[in-house]
Amino acid sequence: MTPALLAEAEDSLGPQIANARRFPGVRDVVITPDAHHGYGVPVGCVMATSGTLAMGPVGYDIGCGIAALRSGVPRERATPEAVRAFSREVMQRVGLGVGARGQSFPPQRFQELFRGGAEALGAARGQVAERDRIPVDDSWEVPKQSRAWRGAQQLGSLGGGNHFIELQHDGAALWVMYHTGSRGFGHGLATWYFECAREELGLRRGEMDLGYFTPQSKHWRDYRNAVAAGGNYAIVNRLLIGREVATAFAHAFGEAPQLVYEISHNLVQEEHHPDLFREPVWVHRKGATRALPAGHPMLRGTRWAQTGHPVLIPGSMGDTSYVLRPLPGAARALYSVNHGCGRRKSRTAARHEISQAEANRRMRELGVMVNADGDVPVDESPACYKSAAAVVEAVEAAGLARVETRLTPLASLKGVD
Repeated sequence: MTPALLAEAEDSLGPQIANARRFPGVRDVVITPDAHHGYGVPVGCVMATSGTLAMGPVGYDIGCGIAALRSGVPRERATPEAVRAFSREVMQRVGLGVGARGQSFPPQRFQELFRGGAEALGAARGQVAERDRIPVDDSWEVPKQSRAWRGAQQLGSLGGGNHFIELQHDGAALWVMYHTGSRGFGHGLATWYFECAREELGLRRGEMDLGYFTPQSKHWRDYRNAVAAGGNYAIVNRLLIGREVATAFAHAFGEAPQLVYEISHNLVQEEHHPDLFREPVWVHRKGATRALPAGHPMLRGTRWAQTGHPVLIPGSMGDTSYVLRPLPGAARALYSVNHGCGRRKSRTAARHEISQAEANRRMRELGVMVNADGDVPVDESPACYKSAAAVVEAVEAAGLARVETRLTPLASLKGVD
């Protein structure tokens, strides 16, 4: 992290980093340069444990992640009319906002999807994704008292907050990047297990973000399965959204884009890094992205074995996004990098300090169409986020990854809640 980024860090960041080191069995903690205040630990936290599964270092949006589509359509074809047509059709096809609904699935089919991920959807992606499925024990069931079942009506919807669909260009051709997670399903599961941890550990209400399960806990295996199910849901959600976005893109520009890569940034998973730890560890990434370079054993037999896999880093809706390629130096950061550019202004502060007219005017000045010429979500406007270039420059300076592609926004689609 550079001195300039440190100067922007909230005062709470230090105590939250200390929190991450207090969980039982912690082997290492890494903070990414986009870090900001989160649930107990910073958003932008990577934590390796010998077996403990911690709640805050995964968060409520289990499996949240990002995907990118690339086309051969020249950037010049993105006329205002075509961009507006694309935006409007996406808004018709994909539910935007916190309460948005998506496709509805009957209970048995829904079970198949959150257990089977892309494989259950019949859409295994041939190594253009971090994973197609995360195993879930057959014996595990969604807690009936949780609110996770509302997710059965939300697959294929974007949600609200910082989730987005963005039309971009690399200077020559058009791309689409989109960011979403496990919607009400993941949130319902997380809420349930946060409460289980609170009761088991005797935590006060204000301490729920510090909940965890050791391997000796009766909830350890159930929570591991819940994270896997939430991760599978998020994979399916991104796939369904990707289909709708690709169809809208083909209608607007005459050619369907292809998936470049899809990766998550809110998970805990068992990983083996023999150069770092003798035994496998459980790596938590909260607002952080796995970054495996060429030659890493976990890439053996994949198309990325000789190059390392792509890492997708979005900027704010008015800023550059990036595709990075991991370097061997990523080992120093638990084979992880940032997941975005990080907030610099809270949502509450944004609503007090930025007017709707100012937010709309700023995006017009940047030449980015928002919600088909609709209002800009004030608490998601560019002033709320750190400089993407500054964050990525810190990653490059540390030798964690190199920039492969820079993407400039043309249109952004977000829920206005």
